[in-house]
Amino acid sequence: MSRGLGDVYKRQTLYRQIAQEFKARFKDTKITKILTIEASGIGIALATAFEFDDAPVVFAKKTQSINIDGEVYHTKVESFTHKRTYDVILSKKFLNEDDHVLIIDDFLANGCAMLGLIDLVKGSGATIEGAGVVIEKGMQNGGDLIRSQGVHLESLAIIDSMTDTSLTFRN
Repeated sequence: MSRGLGDVYKRQTLYRQIAQEFKARFKDTKITKILTIEASGIGIALATAFEFDDAPVVFAKKTQSINIDGEVYHTKVESFTHKRTYDVILSKKFLNEDDHVLIIDDFLANGCAMLGLIDLVKGSGATIEGAGVVIEKGMQNGGDLIRSQGVHLESLAIIDSMTDTSLTFRN
């Protein structure tokens, strides 16, 4: 099945609307960097960066690669989706104590990825201005964990319950 230009346009429009909503929710916040974790959060983070005057997007990687040289910030993240633990790294040249960071991700379940990103930001000395997720699984404890850290968390949709046949969203 091939995707036409109409599908690409619809995806771009959705990403733009998501980004505009994050901008509205963090409009009074100084943002100098957008941080996400590879790979599914990158598109949303890029769209959001345009709304914040083209703030640079940096993303933490789940594996060491040849294009990451020098010193890195390091944390461990357990993936709820993939049922494994990743060594997550971010080059120190991309984040420092002068940065004001907005963390962006697509889903929040148990909060492990978000807590890992928070750990990287704290390790850099940068300021966490907030975190935005598209969908939070409210029936899991990730959102509560992040909020208990004092992080301004904005979720565009929160699912309170999910079965094979139904979803219940929080109002």
